[in-house]
Amino acid sequence: MRKVVLVTGANSGIGLALCERLLAHDGQIQLCLACRNMQRAEAARLALLASHPESQVALLQLDVGSVRSVFQAAKEVKLRYNRLDYIYLNAGIMPNPQLDIKAFFKGLFSSNVINMFATAEGILTQKDNINSDGMQEVFATNLFGHYLLVRELEPLLCQPDSISQVIWTSSSNARRSAFSLEDIQHQQGTEPYSSSKYASDLVSVALNRRHNHQGLYSSVICPGLVMTNMTYGILPSFFWSLIMPIMWLIRIFTNTFTLTPYNGAEALFWLSLQKPESLDPLAKYHSLTSGLGKNYTQPHKVSEETQYLISSSLTQPQHHILASNFSFITCYFHAKSA
Repeated sequence: MRKVVLVTGANSGIGLALCERLLAHDGQIQLCLACRNMQRAEAARLALLASHPESQVALLQLDVGSVRSVFQAAKEVKLRYNRLDYIYLNAGIMPNPQLDIKAFFKGLFSSNVINMFATAEGILTQKDNINSDGMQEVFATNLFGHYLLVRELEPLLCQPDSISQVIWTSSSNARRSAFSLEDIQHQQGTEPYSSSKYASDLVSVALNRRHNHQGLYSSVICPGLVMTNMTYGILPSFFWSLIMPIMWLIRIFTNTFTLTPYNGAEALFWLSLQKPESLDPLAKYHSLTSGLGKNYTQPHKVSEETQYLISSSLTQPQHHILASNFSFITCYFHAKSA
């Protein structure tokens, strides 16, 4: 039986690289590229079929930042397929990035340079916007739209006597310091990208606690430092031309500089080869590349502080903020779309 795989944000970068790797490994899968821009999605589809002409590659219009689009896309998926084996939640945005140039150059010539590039801690902020649904745009796109998609596709993901996987693309920029349960949309802060990625780590654990007994397993990956359109958008192009030689030099001494989308997709691809029930639900799986260019995946256990936050937000009634907020927002939009 052909496996059914859905990938959001599949028309470029890590998403497209993942699709290429999946088809190279198993050309029999039914691959669905879920993208906002259908023109770019069709170009990606044709590129994949040029390399794998016998493969089944379908398109799905999906803007995870729009609740209406998520509902419509989920409805379409349920009409096309009777099951889902893998859903890769890879789409994401980082709008209006603001780089602290002074802090950047200070860090560039310090012992903290590797961590600075890997996490962007202390040098990168973003200015978020309100979307058409009245939510913070980054929260809606990077987290809530994906969460809603999974909830809507539960009938396909939670099939009797079958196993399915939900795999989130998180980030090394996902930091506890940027996240607050009392402000899950990050309306009051300046690091919505970091907040949304940290929240996806929490939601993945929540999905495991809710659905493992139904055969649905959720995992989170970190692609490392990858040069994608999002990354290039942080600095002017001439700036990257100046610092890229430094970055390739640093790569010799660290394994977190994956740099290419193919390398960054390593953990995503690796997870497709594992038995989901054998994976650690409290681990983030990192794509790593050695100084000699060898790709591999390594799990990193979430911190004790994060484990406590997960436990308190999901099990203690007085702190049941994460689950209750998501349930409230989901119910609200269900009623609105009815």
